Formats: sequence, C-alpha cells, structure tokens
Amino acid sequence: MCGIVGFTGARQAGPILLEGLRRLEYRGYDSAGVAVQDDGGQIRAVKASGRLEHLCTMTREGAAVPGTCGIGHTRWATHGAPTTMNAHPHLSNDGRFAIVHNGIIENYAELREELKARGFVFHSETDTEVVVHLLDMYYDGDLKKAVIRTTARLEGSYSLGVLCAEKPGELIAVKCASPLVLGVGAGENFFASDITALLPYTRTVVELEDGEFADLTPEGMHFFDSAGKEIQKTPTRVVWSMEAAEKGGYEHFMLKEIMEQPRALKATIEPRIREGRIQLEGFALTKEELQGIRRVVITACGSAYHAGCVGRYVMEELTRIPVEVDIASELRYRHPIIDEHTLVIVISQSGETADTIAALKECKNLGARTLAIVNVVGSTVAKLAHSVLYTWAGPEIAVATTKGYTTQLAVLTLLAVYMAGELGRLDETRYAQLVEGIAALPERSQRAIDLNRRMETLAQKYHSTDSLFFIGRNLDYAVAMEASLKLKEISYIHSEAYAAGELKHGTIALIDQGRLVVALACHTALFDKLMSNVKEVKARGARVLGVVQEGEHRIFAEADDALLVPQTDPLLLPIPEIIPLQLFAYYVAKAKGCDIDKPKNLAKSVTVE
Repeated sequence: MCGIVGFTGARQAGPILLEGLRRLEYRGYDSAGVAVQDDGGQIRAVKASGRLEHLCTMTREGAAVPGTCGIGHTRWATHGAPTTMNAHPHLSNDGRFAIVHNGIIENYAELREELKARGFVFHSETDTEVVVHLLDMYYDGDLKKAVIRTTARLEGSYSLGVLCAEKPGELIAVKCASPLVLGVGAGENFFASDITALLPYTRTVVELEDGEFADLTPEGMHFFDSAGKEIQKTPTRVVWSMEAAEKGGYEHFMLKEIMEQPRALKATIEPRIREGRIQLEGFALTKEELQGIRRVVITACGSAYHAGCVGRYVMEELTRIPVEVDIASELRYRHPIIDEHTLVIVISQSGETADTIAALKECKNLGARTLAIVNVVGSTVAKLAHSVLYTWAGPEIAVATTKGYTTQLAVLTLLAVYMAGELGRLDETRYAQLVEGIAALPERSQRAIDLNRRMETLAQKYHSTDSLFFIGRNLDYAVAMEASLKLKEISYIHSEAYAAGELKHGTIALIDQGRLVVALACHTALFDKLMSNVKEVKARGARVLGVVQEGEHRIFAEADDALLVPQTDPLLLPIPEIIPLQLFAYYVAKAKGCDIDKPKNLAKSVTVE
C-alpha cells in the first residue's frame, strides 16, 4: 500500500531516503515526505503532495535536510485526501517524535477522540496521526517502553518507523501484518517495506515477525517481542541482482517485465523437472495424503485470482478433483465449507495481500491443508501456509503484474500434472507430453513475443476506443479476464470480459458500430463456436481483434486484425496466450500517454482491507 524507509549511519540520510522512496514509489505515489535529525537531534520534516519528484526538488535531492538519521514515506491514500497536510511523516505537537506508517489503524477514531480530550492537536485527516500522539503521551524517557504501550493500543495492520529527537541516531521499526524488512550494513542500518529499496546498500537482511520490533543504531540492531523481551534474529542473504530491479534500458518496468517472462518461466520451471518427472520440493502432501483430498479451493485477489481461474480448468481436467476459485475478500466472510479433506491453494505475488492472508488464516482454522504460491521468500503467506511453492519471477516493480502472473500459471500447471501423476489419473504418454510441453513454455513465450512485434502499430489503430469487450470460451475465457484487467488498469479504458456464450444474454445489447471486441479463439476444439460469436458482433458493426494460434487463418474471414500465439498444448496455452495481450495493453496505454508503471489509484501490494 504505502512505502516506508529508514536509515541511520554516518552518511547523509536525505539522499539515501529519497533513493529508497524511488524504489518504493510503486507502492503509492499520492504524496511523499522525509524526516531527518540534524546534528543536534532536532527533527526536520519536509512533505509534498503528488509524485516523489516534487519532494526531490524541494529538498534538493536531500541536501536541504542535513543529518545522518531519518525516515521517509511514499503514500497511497486511504484516510484523508492526497494532500501535503495528510502526507507522512507525522510529527508530535512538540516535534519530539516523527513516524511513518504503512497499514490501517482500525480503531483510530476512538483513539483520536481520547487524545483530543487530553489536549493533543491533530493536523491531518489520517489514521496514522494517532500513533505519534500516543507515543508522545506514553514517553517518559524510555523509547522502547513508549513503543510497546503505543502498539498495545493499536488495532489493525501496521509497519512503523519511529524517530525521537531525544535519541539521536536511533530508529525503531515495528511490524504487524504489514511488510517490513531490515537491512544490515557496515556502520549503518536500514529498514524498508521492500527489499528493492535496500539493494543499493546491502544484501544482508533481517525479517521481523508480526508483533516484533527492532531498535536500530549505526552500531547494530536489537530485536524485541511485543512484551519488550529481547530476542535473536538470524540475517539472510538476498540473491536478487541489482540489475533485476532496474529498467535495463527499457522505457518502462512493465515492458521489461513482459520481456523477462521467458527467463522467469525458465527459472520457475527448469529446477522442477528432473529426468522427465515433476519434483515439487516444498509441497508437503504425501501420495497417501493427496488421496484423501476431496476438494480443492483456490483463493486470491486480482491477477492472482485470474491465475486461479486458469488453474481450475487445468486441475479439474487432469486430477478430476472438484476445484472452486474464490476471491479472497469474499471467501473469508461467507462461512466456507472447508475441512481436513480440502486443499486450499493461496496465490499472491507479494505474499502480503491483506485479504489473502485473512482467507488463509480462516481456512487453516477450519482444518484445511494449505499451499501458498508466492514470489517473495519469507513473506507472510509463505510463513503461514503448510506448504509453499515459489514463483521465481524476481522483483516485479510495475504495478500491473505480468511475469508474476505467468509464473503463477506455471506453478499451478506443474502442480496439476504432479497431482494427477501421483493419483494415477494420467497415463505415461500423456504425462510425458505435458512435462515436455511445460519445459518448452519459456521458448513458447519468447515465440509469442516475437510473433507480435508489430503491436505498437496495432495499438495506434485501437487506442482511441473508449470501451471494449473481451470474449472467449473455456480457458480462453479465463485468459480474457486477465487481459481485460491489464488493459483497464493501465490505460483507463473501460473493458469487460465475458464468456462468449453469454453474449446473447444481455451483453450483445452494448455492441454497436465501431465497438472493439477482442475475441480469444485459441482453444481449437471450440474455434467454430467462438467464430459464431464473432459473426454475431460483426453483424452489429463491431470491430474484431482476434487472438489465435499461429497458422489459424480462418480468423481473417471475420476479424479486422489478429494477435498470434505459438502452437501449444491446449492445457498450456494460457501462458503464451496472455503475452500478446499484455503487449497490447502496454502499447495502448503508451499511445494514450498514460503513466504505465504507476497507474492512478493503484498500488502494487494491497496490504490493507
């Protein structure tokens, strides 16, 4: 949601904080701010509404806020408009404390009234400001004690960075249901919402569990539980390359990440196929335990939910186990029928999505076996689930996911084939075909990129449309949902995905002269059915952009243009099929002049409800 960063050391803090915020801006870009201690311990805060560059200009890239200890924040607005007044850091009335916060304080209203009655003056509309006033109220010279008493009053999710004028060079970092990672340096230490903010300075990190906090000074770190008892934490080494979090010559992170998909798929797939068999280290269920699974529930949000919709088709087809796909924010509130014979698959790129975490906890409480499919090692979802399968996509910076989605599909497909094999639902010939096809997906994905090099020209033709529809059947429909989301979230064009057979049940009333319809027709067995739907919309004046497998020339009898997908096994098609549609969304947004990596009102990881 928001991004926070902190630094203490011998170097000037301002430039380091701003560089960290640049790497976290994908988490929110409604406003930004920093608070830095000068040599005398006095805290100076500078805040600006709008994009981070405004703050960089105001502070002369950090030079205008001298000091060697500080905190920073980039905001995705929840409570209060995206104004300078509501920007973080928030300061106490006497200026002794400054804090940054990612999350939501659910009981802030009652705390606010209590604090106002005690004489504290509020200057913002945010939920966060109650935290800094609580710290001020409880502080008696012992900063850790004040932090413990303050956090004991908070309900909701939060990661916090705390700066105190009376404690020069000291930072407090707190984690509760919001992401936070600590960076260990030589004579300097850091905290941030995401590892990417730390990569220019250190590869040694420490992860806090919910309820834990850390005391950072240039000399080192000390860790405490929620009661203030000191605990030990073991640092780990980050293996991501610095270059993986940079644009690498591409105009946008999204384009870079689309082009990285063959590599990401190879990293996800290749280690899991050995001597023609799928090996899933991290999947804890034995063959006997698998035989006891009567039902599979897949739950996720956004693009991960769409990955789950694809997974349902593939898993049911291969395992013959009933599969249900639920939006995580709905699953947790509808009293799901889940027991020890249910396998719950939780999908999340970040592993920190609040609704997904809540759904996972609910399913565990009901006795289900749980499996996480996540990209971020050590994330909350990964820690909570009984088993975890990582998508080795590497860091994904663009808000609109691309390689995160396709690597999720890869893991779901590997899982489906593995389960079917273990359960004896596949003969050896079909098993070998599928394994060979999965192993070829990186090459098929590169082919999908190569087949659609004229996408920029095609996008110029269609970018002026104000509303369009994606249609498909079976797996094509599941892919259509993700394609529609990609387009709307970065181009702001209204788009909807429909099962093609539903056109006549209302949707066709919206088809008029010039309306664009993107018709996904890669599923060969249903091609003729889909073409009937294409003829229906063409008869009403629609323009049609077809999506077909390479060599399928029949589409040109009806479609105005076509995107091409390499020939692929029907169950594996969704991975190469989505790539030209990602490119289409990207180039349409570029033609419209949209901010592709940072679309309005969105954030990369939704860590609050």
